[in-house]
Amino acid sequence: MITLKKEKELLLMRKAGRIVADVLDALAEIIRPGVSTAEIDRAAEEIIAKGGATPAFKGYRVPGIPIAFPGTVCASINEEVVHGIPDPARILEEGDIISIDVGACYSGYYGDAACTYPAGKVSEARRRLMDATRESLEKAIGAARAGNTLGDIGHAVESYVTSRGFGLVRDYAGHGIGAHLHEPPQVPNYGRKGRGITLKSGMTLAIEPMVMSGAEEVEVGADRWVVKTADGSDAAHFEKTVLIRDGQPEILTPWTWA
Repeated sequence: MITLKKEKELLLMRKAGRIVADVLDALAEIIRPGVSTAEIDRAAEEIIAKGGATPAFKGYRVPGIPIAFPGTVCASINEEVVHGIPDPARILEEGDIISIDVGACYSGYYGDAACTYPAGKVSEARRRLMDATRESLEKAIGAARAGNTLGDIGHAVESYVTSRGFGLVRDYAGHGIGAHLHEPPQVPNYGRKGRGITLKSGMTLAIEPMVMSGAEEVEVGADRWVVKTADGSDAAHFEKTVLIRDGQPEILTPWTWA
């Protein structure tokens, strides 16, 4: 069931979202060649704890996957789309791109966001991929207002991404969020204008375009967590948690790095 959040709930979601944004803003200064994904994970967990929250992903279980997710962040490099597991042996190299997805729970309510960063100087092709993915998120947020539909959000992403020659991850989607990390409805990154449920004030959605430079097929690794592009092409991932309003949507995870 889709829940419309009351103001007292939104106060907690704003706090959780601010902590998530603080993590992503801080990581922009930490991510560079020579840093391991385990170091990134530790830094994120310290910021979350300092904010009085707990990591949303650490220990998260999914039916059919035998192990709980072990990290505070998902750290996905180059061809990895989502759910990359932090590892002291995964060292960033010059020119890599890394997508960091992070969630925090504050007093029982969640925030969730993601950003893709360059490690040092990246190729123009990778820069274009990151820019198009971030810009598609901005288009989607612009469509996230009362009276529009889920199809309007998905269409905003799909039309922008495909017009620039990139592929979309269609097997994974955004989601509702609140007292649970994942709530109804699913928020696909594709759709038709005017289709799907009508958005109402008080809905809170995690909108998260996942875009690849090659074909749209993905595959899941042996650990059952990490998702990669099937053809080895690069992927980027940007996400914000958004509150639906009658007028302008309110961003609850206002990370500012670009």
